[in-house]
Amino acid sequence: MYPFNYLRPADVAAAVQACTGESRYLAGGQSLVQSMKLRLASAENLVDLGGIAALRGITVDAAGVTIGAMTTHAEVAASAAVRQAIPALAALAGGIGDAQVRALGTIGGSVANADPAADYPAALLGLGATVRTSKRTIAADAFFKGLYETALEPGELVTAVQFSRAAKAAYVKFKQPASRFALVGVFVAQGSAGVRVAVTGAKASAYREPALEAALARSFTPAAAQGVKLAAEGMNADLHGSAEYRAAMVSVMAARAVAAANG
Repeated sequence: MYPFNYLRPADVAAAVQACTGESRYLAGGQSLVQSMKLRLASAENLVDLGGIAALRGITVDAAGVTIGAMTTHAEVAASAAVRQAIPALAALAGGIGDAQVRALGTIGGSVANADPAADYPAALLGLGATVRTSKRTIAADAFFKGLYETALEPGELVTAVQFSRAAKAAYVKFKQPASRFALVGVFVAQGSAGVRVAVTGAKASAYREPALEAALARSFTPAAAQGVKLAAEGMNADLHGSAEYRAAMVSVMAARAVAAANG
């Protein structure tokens, strides 16, 4: 690990003020700390958000579910309010990593890190979420830009994520057995705004798949999803699966997600 200064501000304003230059925010630390230990990442100042109570908590209203950035995956998964309002979101949180990761990892950290195989980005896109920051609000469709790249500006802090309700929704992923990240994960939702299909693990960042959305808008059935054949161009390829494999698995996971959403 490279040397750094450790700061633990008491509120959002102090955190933003402290995060200048080569500073980094520390949420649950499940990705950042591991990178720093391997010297793949560094920070002049490490700004720990753990002492900011305003960044933690879950609010449910008629519009949907708002989750504070420092709320852990375990808290989302265990929330009776989330399970009632958006069951698919609680189920997704309960499938992230293992119990230790869920106990420490936070939704804000996951969203800001934008790992190409993370689960939460698919939920944001699938449910048409809005990311609240220390400066503004950003629609999920405009938030994820590429490999570990988001619309966040330097020093901008994710404070909460607001999810819209859906009439039907489900998330299914084919897990890498060691990390439990998604080799391919698909979140499907059907609501007043139509059908949304979000994919993670298949490309450099989470994205919406228009071909599947069009097919499911016509017929929200597993067969409709399974019938969509996607091109391998632009898909990830590694020792776990080729681009062609991932392209085929997107339709398979989408079909399973639709089956789950339909109950």
